[in-house]
Amino acid sequence: MTKRISLTRYLVEQQRVDGHIPSQLRLLLEVVARACKSISQAVNKGDLGGVLGAATTENVQGEMQKQLDIIANEVLIEANEWGGHLAAMASEEMDSIYVVPNRYPQGEYLLLFDPLDGSSNIDVNVSIGTIFSVLKKPEGSVGVSEQDFLQPGAQQVAAGYCVYGPQTTLVLTVGDGVAMFTLDREQGSFVLTKENLQIPPDTKEFAINMSNMRHWDAPVKRYVDECLAGSEGPRGKDFNMRWIASMVADVHRILTRGGIFMYPWDKREPNKPGKLRLMYEANPMGWLVEQAGGAATNGKQRILDIQPGKLHERVSVVLGSKNEVERVTRYHHEA
Repeated sequence: MTKRISLTRYLVEQQRVDGHIPSQLRLLLEVVARACKSISQAVNKGDLGGVLGAATTENVQGEMQKQLDIIANEVLIEANEWGGHLAAMASEEMDSIYVVPNRYPQGEYLLLFDPLDGSSNIDVNVSIGTIFSVLKKPEGSVGVSEQDFLQPGAQQVAAGYCVYGPQTTLVLTVGDGVAMFTLDREQGSFVLTKENLQIPPDTKEFAINMSNMRHWDAPVKRYVDECLAGSEGPRGKDFNMRWIASMVADVHRILTRGGIFMYPWDKREPNKPGKLRLMYEANPMGWLVEQAGGAATNGKQRILDIQPGKLHERVSVVLGSKNEVERVTRYHHEA
């Protein structure tokens, strides 16, 4: 790129020139980005900062937390609670919503986040990340309640993630395409490195946890079997499989070069519609993928159209290259 455009300048232009976002949302996104820089520093220090290893607590999902899960959650809350942009926050790591304390002014937005996605990879130095979603507080609601958060993903006003890998990369949408920013550590700022990301509609790459194959439903088995059959099978081409066990890293690869990511329902917990969280993972990632020309469904319907029933609702996820997602979705309908 011929000129270096900072995240701040990009957001100012989205606000002032293009009119896509109001000033309060711009300021909120800058605060989230600063929080991600702090989390990046903690992740990069690793053992030198004494932050690796498991904590002694479980989150609301019944999963053992890592020390960095707790640190990242606290960083995001402390960075965002005092700015006057938010009414409340919700996190994958907290049982219920966090209402902005009375000593601070309350704003009109709601922030949801998975503070550290892929935390099983922390100790082995594999890419992890932060996922976030911003909703507008419903007009006319008195105070703020959990019900205010239960909006379909199509009502998001901003969404993104920050992946902590060889580079720290922030990926963002405010409903006008997808932009990618890389953290310049010398300058301490995120710099625009790619605009208008587009996911190719076709792909030869799929991402799924193959160890769960025996638990899948028939449509998912059908699709993966066809991929594995290669050029001699019904698809007539050879596929590669990738699986990082970090949604943020798998989706980042798809946004960069295409592919399909699947985390489907399986028979081990038949009463749960899926493993991933609708509000903290599927909605923001689904919107990013759609904004880049891809598709995101739960196997049967568009993820962004799902009406949440509870804060920590789970969902099956199929997202990425549009033609592949449509094929998997069609197989579910045919079944």
